Amino acid sequence: MATKATVFKATLQIADMDRHYYQDHSVTMARHPSETDERMMTRLLAFALNATERLEFGQGLTDEDDADIWLKDLTGAIDLWIDVGTPDERLVRKACSRAKQVRIYAYGGRGAEIWLDQNAPLFARHKNLEITLLPEESTQALAALAERTMNLQFLIQDGQVTVSNSQQTVVIDLPPG
Repeated sequence: MATKATVFKATLQIADMDRHYYQDHSVTMARHPSETDERMMTRLLAFALNATERLEFGQGLTDEDDADIWLKDLTGAIDLWIDVGTPDERLVRKACSRAKQVRIYAYGGRGAEIWLDQNAPLFARHKNLEITLLPEESTQALAALAERTMNLQFLIQDGQVTVSNSQQTVVIDLPPG
C-alpha cells in the first residue's frame, strides 16, 4: 500500500519590508512521502518571499506540469512559476515558456552549486528566469522548525529573512541577485 502525503498546516505572519507587503496567511501543505522537511520548509520560505493574495501551492513534486507554487491571473494564465530544488533543465525550459516569470529556489549545498554551474549557459537564455541559491546551513536550520501545525513569523528586509516560531529563530541571508 502506498504511503500517503502528510498534511501540514501553517499560519504565516509575513512582514516584507522590501515589497511593503504585510499579511497573514493560513496555508495547508501536503508533504509527499519522498519530500524532506528541508524541501517542504524551503517551499514555505519561497511562498513567504513571493506572497500575494492569489499565490497557491501546486503539485510540482508529483506532476511536472505543475509548479511547486504559482500565481495565476484571473484567466488562468501563469504569472509566476516557482520551483524548489534543482529541477531538470528541460522542466525549467518548459516553465519559462508557460509563465511570465519563473523563480527557482535551489538548495542542497555543493550539489545545487554544481547543478547551477552545469546549467548556467542554458539558463542564461531565459530572460524570465531568476535563480536563488540558498545557503545549505540556512535551509537545514529551517527544516528544524517543521511541525504538523506551525505558527511562523517572516520578517523580510534588505535581503535577509528572519523566520521565527515561539522557540527558535532562523536568519537567512539571501544572495544578491
